[in-house]
Parts: sequence; structure tokens; C-alpha cells
Amino acid sequence: MATTSSSSSSNSKKENQVLILGRYEIGKLLGHGTFAKVYLARNIKTNECVAIKVIDKEKILKVGLIAHIKREISILRRVRHPNIVQLYEVMATKAKIYFVMEYVKGGELFNKVAKGRLKEEVARKYFQQLISAVAFCHARGVYHRDLKPENILLDEDGNVKVSDFGLSAISEQIKQDGLFHTFCGTPAYVAPEVLGRKGYDGAKVDIWSCGVILFVLMAGYLPFHDQNVMAMYKKIYKGEFRCPRWFSSELARFLTRLLDTNPERRITIPEIMNNRWFKKGFKHVKFYIEDDKLCSINDDVDDKEGVDSSSELSESESEMEIRRKPPSLPRPASLNAFDIISFSRSFDLSGLFDDGEDGGRFISGAPVPKIISKLEEIAKVVSFAVRKKDCRVSLEGSKEGAKGPLTIAAEIFELTPSLRVVEVKKKAGDRVEYEEFYHKELKPGLQNLTREVDGPVDSSHLPSDTE
Repeated sequence: MATTSSSSSSNSKKENQVLILGRYEIGKLLGHGTFAKVYLARNIKTNECVAIKVIDKEKILKVGLIAHIKREISILRRVRHPNIVQLYEVMATKAKIYFVMEYVKGGELFNKVAKGRLKEEVARKYFQQLISAVAFCHARGVYHRDLKPENILLDEDGNVKVSDFGLSAISEQIKQDGLFHTFCGTPAYVAPEVLGRKGYDGAKVDIWSCGVILFVLMAGYLPFHDQNVMAMYKKIYKGEFRCPRWFSSELARFLTRLLDTNPERRITIPEIMNNRWFKKGFKHVKFYIEDDKLCSINDDVDDKEGVDSSSELSESESEMEIRRKPPSLPRPASLNAFDIISFSRSFDLSGLFDDGEDGGRFISGAPVPKIISKLEEIAKVVSFAVRKKDCRVSLEGSKEGAKGPLTIAAEIFELTPSLRVVEVKKKAGDRVEYEEFYHKELKPGLQNLTREVDGPVDSSHLPSDTE
């Protein structure tokens, strides 16, 4: 009897398992709001755990939030960063909208603070990662407007993941006076200029919230607090707060700049990153996107993992290393006729090698190792890091530009047995910075290799559509 009972209960469990569009197995409820519920789920193909936000279409249609949902999707696709919760995909049925998102196992930062104040080095690390994420958002015209410990998650390694962009705004929403006017945010973390209802700068509002968060991490309680909300608003408006005795004078001065009630005087992101208290142990977040996946760069990885470490060797040692270990690169992918046509706007193959807005193509008779060496040489001149994988090379800047570090991808294709096409593209960073690097360093350097093509291209060696 017991066996029959257990087998029937396991069968019923299997029957009760819910699959979303045949791809995700729904698990326990993680949280819920007015219009959505968030569930733990499992990708049945990869076995990866994800969080799925399920939105009721009928409810959001009734209150006119469709445009709001579309904007949230647009924002999450715009802000892909290691310290921001990632949106993997969006799916929909007639009744529901599904946001498939990164599942962050460590819970809310709020839960850490609820147990008591944090050690200074721990609070600083969280704050540094928060500022990295916020700076990245602002560079892309995204303003969170509801930053608080409840909206900051921690992964299993203790790294910050900013979440809940439901109240976020984008620069396109700014009014003619250059300001936002929507009253939003959580009372204890809202900036005084939002309370004034005369318009506010989204970046300055986020910085104020970050200041409140830092105070909470270090003190274990809010800088502006009162049982009566209106009384608390008065304290915020006047900027009335007192640092506890265990705050260093350096930290107290820093917080005074973060929580300046005058947004014109309030510290900016570049000034934060240049502050002495902030800079202790700070490392810029380095990452790149490959195959639509976010990949972080570890400064400590060695050459076996794709980071160029040849700069640590002397010139003679490098040459000896090359002699001992001749490059064993795989043959580059061949271009067939369809690839060539898709590259070119017409059947004139000279169109293959035009410069595009965010990239360009070059033809060379040089062998693949020599092309890669040339790319490494160009990168060395401007102190870019180099990552290599088969016939793909990534050049990654360390300087934080207007839109994050500049990252350029180069891929080598085989046009004929004796000719290669090098395709370069901007993967991340500011376009103006890219164009300057492309025209001053990359293009002149790669064009030197095109001289290695002896004579005109023999069209009989071009791949045909039957190959």
C-alpha cells in the first residue's frame, strides 16, 4: 500500500509540473506585486536556474501600462553589465508576458543590513559595485529612480546585482527644461528635489539614493528617519542627518557630498570614482559580450585562458617561446558565395572592404598568425588587453569612456586558399572614441597587411555557390 501511495504521489507531482512554452519548468514563488509574480524556474535543455517574472496582460491593459512594460524591456536590453540583473529573453502568450531573467541566489542586500551594520571594507565593495552599475546606466541614458537595499541583490559570490527597473526612466523622457517631473521612489531614499516637485536631474537623484544606501550599510539605520512620513520628508528636505562616531572623517566628508541637498553642488559620478575613500581597492569592471552572453574578464587569468601575457616576457624570450610552440590555430571559416553577397551591397566585391559606421573589412594574403600578431601589436600601442579564441580576437580598452570601455572584435575568414578577410566591429564603448581609434591606429595597421597580396585577386579561386 505504501509503495502504491508513494508512486502515485510522484506521478501526480510530475503531472503538476508546469512548463512555459515547453522550455522552462516553473518552481516555487519568489515574490509578487500588483501586476506580476516572480517564480524560480529551470531551463529544461540547459538545466540552468532562472527567475521568471509573469505579468498578467489583462491587468496591465486595464491600467494602461503596456508602454511602461515595453520601456522596461528596452531598458533591460540597454543595460547589460555584470552588476545588473540580466534579462535573457521575453516570451508571451495571449494572457501572459514572461520576463526570463538571471536568478540571483544570494538574496537582497537589505537582508544583510537587517542583521546589523557592515564592516567598512565590505560596505565599500558593495558601494563600488553599485556605483559601477549606476555609472553604466547613466552613460546609456538610463536612470533607475528607485535605488534601495531591497532592489540590490547579491549573487553566490557576494557581488552586487541591481534589479527592478520598473520605475526607471530614459533620457528620451526628459522634458523641454531638461528635467524629469514624475514623483516616484521610496520615501526614505528619495532626493529632496523630487519632494520639491519642480523637476529633477535623474542622475543626481540616483546619486542621492546611493548616498543613503552607503549610510545604511555603514550605520545599520537610515540617515533620515521618522515614524511620521511628512516629518521624515522635512528632514530630507533640510538634509538633517548625523554620522555616528565610528564613521571616519574621510567617510563623513564623502557622505556630506553625496547627501548635499543642492543637486548642483552634489558630487558627480566621475568625482565619486576619484574620491580617496571610494578608490581604496577599487577595480574597474571589465567585461565583454560574446554570442549574446555577458562574459566578465578576470585580471588574474593567464594566457591559457585567452589573455595575452606575452608582455611579461622580454623580446628574445618571446621569440624563443614562438619557436618552441609554433601557433596551432584552426583553419579560419571559409566564405561561400552567399556570405560574400551578404557582405556586399552589390555584386561588386570592392564593396566588401568598405568602412562601416561601426566596423570595416580588410583583405590580406598574410597567414592567420601574422594577422593576429599585427592586431596584438596595434593593441599594445594603446595599452589594450587582447583576448584570443581560434580566429577571433577581442581588443579591450581599460579606460572608462562615455559609454564604458571600448571593445573591438576582429574575426578572420578565408576568402580563397591564399586570401583572408579580416572583419572588425565595435562591440562596446563610445562610437566617437571607436572611430578615432579605428582611423588612427587600427585601419593604418591592418592596411599594411593588405600589401602582402601579390597581384590582382584571381576570381577563379573565389568560392562558388556550389561549394
